[in-house]
Amino acid sequence: MSLQQAYDLDLSATLPKILGILAVTYGTWKYIEAKRSPLNAIPTIGYSGILTSYITAIKWARSSGDLLQEGYDKYPGQPFKVATISRWIVILGGPNHVDEVRKAPADVLSFRQAVAERIQNKYTLGRKFDDDPYHVATVRTPLTRNLVSRFGDIRDEIVESFKDYIPLTKDWQSVSAYDTLMHIVCRTSNRYFVGLPLCRDPGYRSLNETFTIDVAVSARIINCFPNFLKPLVGQYLTTVPKSVKRALEYLGPTLEERLAQEKLHGPEWAERPNDLISWLLETTTQDYHRTIRDLVLRILTVNFAAIHTSTMTLTHSVYDLAVHPEYVKEMREEAEKILEEDGWTKPAMQRMRKIDSFLKESQRLNSIGNMLMTRKTLKDWSLSDGTLIPAGTFVGIANDAMNKDEDAFPEATTFKGFRFADMRDGEGELDGIKHQMVSLSLDHVVFGHGRHACPGRFFAVNEIKAMFAHILLNYDIQLENDSMKRPENFCVEANIIPNTKAKVLFRKRRG
Repeated sequence: MSLQQAYDLDLSATLPKILGILAVTYGTWKYIEAKRSPLNAIPTIGYSGILTSYITAIKWARSSGDLLQEGYDKYPGQPFKVATISRWIVILGGPNHVDEVRKAPADVLSFRQAVAERIQNKYTLGRKFDDDPYHVATVRTPLTRNLVSRFGDIRDEIVESFKDYIPLTKDWQSVSAYDTLMHIVCRTSNRYFVGLPLCRDPGYRSLNETFTIDVAVSARIINCFPNFLKPLVGQYLTTVPKSVKRALEYLGPTLEERLAQEKLHGPEWAERPNDLISWLLETTTQDYHRTIRDLVLRILTVNFAAIHTSTMTLTHSVYDLAVHPEYVKEMREEAEKILEEDGWTKPAMQRMRKIDSFLKESQRLNSIGNMLMTRKTLKDWSLSDGTLIPAGTFVGIANDAMNKDEDAFPEATTFKGFRFADMRDGEGELDGIKHQMVSLSLDHVVFGHGRHACPGRFFAVNEIKAMFAHILLNYDIQLENDSMKRPENFCVEANIIPNTKAKVLFRKRRG
């Protein structure tokens, strides 16, 4: 036997032993780490064992709402924890906890770190993207500020989109609600973001509709692997770079022209279009962000945040409208009166209290998630009751359970379309404002709270209200077979998604 053969034989015999020792060592270390963790003092919903907790993690993937509701009911006003595939999550609930999360310093509770790990944006969107999320400031200020001046474009695209996707017909026509409303939301949003003719390009629309799914799927795959493998998995298993390449083909020429004009005439040149591209350039002061690729990523990301969340909210409201026709007459009368006085304008949307209330009630019972306001602890964090949550832990608010709390909302599981309109008519000094759909509240969390509350909620709410009013004034709707049973939602981890297969019947409004 040669020396090389002896070496190979020895290696083949010892390698499994080495790997076995490493596996046992790693398992022992994780066991000791788990036993010493302060998280052990926090009650658990589901299984808590190192191995049995994965049974709960599997349940979390499809029944997170049941787990969170169980914890909320069993431990009122107290934290509890739930196992997921990749980590433990500490769940908080109630106005006091919302306020504590809202007030916690960013160097203790990090919104950005939680988002970065959840969607793995280091691998899905790129490292530079995470360094400076300036597009958030763009959405918060210029995008929101221009709603009044650009509302006509939003209204025009709503009209044209509905003509294309749900033409007015005397007879009932069956429509796949989620997909159809997503096409309308995507077109309308991009009329505001990038304008004509690009917003109506089927390829560009499809790209933006699928980009969110590409990122979400890639992130879920990456999160299944340990940290040391994530760079490798992120490089080879994500489809996001292909989406960015396609977006460059659509947006590249426009961006090149816009950058050239700005360089030639300065940032405030006379014929500068009033759109998302200009607003992004207006917000950032860094030259390395003024590149075509970076701007494309920001536009895709704004779409990422806008399209599916608005589509889900609008779809939920359409399902609720179909099973609660008793509210139609009053909402139509409200819309007709206000539009006769103010026209299709942003101020008109603000005056539609009953429509606003109906949408908010639909959103209360059908939020976009069972858990919101997710944060990652960067340092050990103690709650006001003394509970210690160690650094590196994810925490979140059980908002869906809160939204169905009888103390905050009497008859909480009953749909009461004008619940918030009645509350706005209360005697409190701020009642007329604080119960609006866009308002933030400690006991009703749908847009988050504090400095990280959804910056695009003003755009989203006004767009949804305009679409919903358009449906009310132009269509009769019902579910298939005259059903009065609302299509059931389904969960993917903590996300609540409206039934994507349900059909809704539309026809031209009668009478």
